[in-house]
Amino acid sequence: MPPSDQPAALTRPITRFSFSGASEEGARDCAVEVPINIVYAPVPYAVMMATPQDLQDFALGFSVSEGVVDGPADIRSMVVEEAEQGLRVVVTLASDKLQRHLARTRNLAGRTGCGLCGVDDLCALPVARAPDHGPGHLKLSSVHRALQLLDERQTLNRRVRALHGAAWADHTGEILLVREDVGRHNALDKLIGALLGRSVDPASGFIVITSRCSYEMVEKAAVFGARALVAVSAPTTLAIARAEANAMTLMALARNDSALCFTDPAFVIDDLKTQGQDV
Repeated sequence: MPPSDQPAALTRPITRFSFSGASEEGARDCAVEVPINIVYAPVPYAVMMATPQDLQDFALGFSVSEGVVDGPADIRSMVVEEAEQGLRVVVTLASDKLQRHLARTRNLAGRTGCGLCGVDDLCALPVARAPDHGPGHLKLSSVHRALQLLDERQTLNRRVRALHGAAWADHTGEILLVREDVGRHNALDKLIGALLGRSVDPASGFIVITSRCSYEMVEKAAVFGARALVAVSAPTTLAIARAEANAMTLMALARNDSALCFTDPAFVIDDLKTQGQDV
């Protein structure tokens, strides 16, 4: 099967058991999980367990958020190939970026949801440069709208209920892009790659993620230049510290009825309150 035709979900037979004593045969869609080998030609770099969808977005977002390249212009080509036990994404770098990359010593052995496997020294932790954000604000009504739209825009997860999502919303809360994956980091890398590939201005919206918000999720968003990150689940202390260092507004535990702002609440305009509405 050509790499581009790899399915993101497959139907598998099940037996549904009821605790009342009844059982029935059926079927359920399941998310496909495949080893993805990212190769910066000619050297393999990482094996990540991922959903085989939007892999060029994934490779671009991963390359930028991991600091291998500075942007799309540093990549000469990307080819997705079949491998013996999975898929391979061969990324050809500009010569100066390849030399810079080869000078780094790192060996990633990826797992679902793992973003820093293989880092063997604390000094090697990737840290985004604090961006120089311009003026702006984040309307609470926009956050509320994005959260309401998120589930229906995750079309694959509505089938399998096993995927993380990362979405880009504009200033009105309209979700313009969604990427999904079995790994939360992978979903965000796919989104960042899609945004970079479309030359989306980081100041034109905000990122929403369905997972918990750990350090590397903030760093990846900061590398892209996001001013605000909204997470459905909770943040870690290091994620909060890095959001502060990157002048990023971090909202988490975001639900349909409320959201907690952990950093820079002054950036958020509570327009729902002024309208006499409840979030």
